[in-house]
Amino acid sequence: MLVPMNEPARALDPANSAEVEAAYAALPEGTPAAILDGELHVMTRPRPAHARATSSISGELHGPFDRGRDGPGGWVILFEPELHLGRRPDKMAPDLAGWRRERLPALPDTAAFTLAPDWICEVLSEGTERLDRIKKARIYAR
Repeated sequence: MLVPMNEPARALDPANSAEVEAAYAALPEGTPAAILDGELHVMTRPRPAHARATSSISGELHGPFDRGRDGPGGWVILFEPELHLGRRPDKMAPDLAGWRRERLPALPDTAAFTLAPDWICEVLSEGTERLDRIKKARIYAR
């Protein structure tokens, strides 16, 4: 997925509404959900083909990039990390995300990351492709 990197940042990001934040917080643990541009999006759990693709990509990346085995190392690669990005904030969990180790020398002791990743992977599926390619891509580029 190619993301336009020259899109200007929004001048004013209003805070998420109290109702949206309350609905997000009230979801049962493990429910896939995101707040994108102030709107709550609740998804279904990924289907097996999606989970298999994500697991396969993670497996290929872990040794060379996270562990430095037969590769460059220097990365922290995580499966579905919760991200809270921007002033609003937008809240989402990409399928995979990676940080250069010099930017993330230790994992935070919080449920969510506020430090934007250096790399993100979204495995496209019919149910979420539009969100991934349009809304999330703009947020990630920002």
